[in-house]
Parts: sequence; structure tokens; C-alpha cells
Amino acid sequence: MDMRKLVGRNFARLRQAKDLTQEQVAERSGLSQQYLSGLERGRRNPTIITLYELARALDVSHVELVLPPDEK
Repeated sequence: MDMRKLVGRNFARLRQAKDLTQEQVAERSGLSQQYLSGLERGRRNPTIITLYELARALDVSHVELVLPPDEK
């Protein structure tokens, strides 16, 4: 599986499960809403630091952003 798409899907799922908008995550993480939108669509290649900031903003482990669906 393409890791960009995997991270994007996991990010979207976790964000929605926490009932957060992209704008709210942007405020919490310091990333732009446009970047988060591209991330959810699998068009961004996040760095380790970005994964860390997203995990903190969502209050989850960074591992949850990269786990394949069958390992959850």
C-alpha cells in the first residue's frame, strides 16, 4: 500500500473519530488546513516530525498514523 494514502486514510479516520475539523487540527498542530487536506487525499509525504505533530494534535500514538488496517 502507498504510505501516503495509508497515512491520509488513518489521519482522516482518527480526526473524524475525535469529531475534529481539519481547521481544528491545523490550529492544534501548526500545520495549514491546505496541507492537511492534501495529506488526507494521499498527496503529501509527511515527515517524521509532521507525524509526531499530527499525533499530538489528535492525542494518539504516532504509530496509529502508519498502521495498516489489518493491524489495528
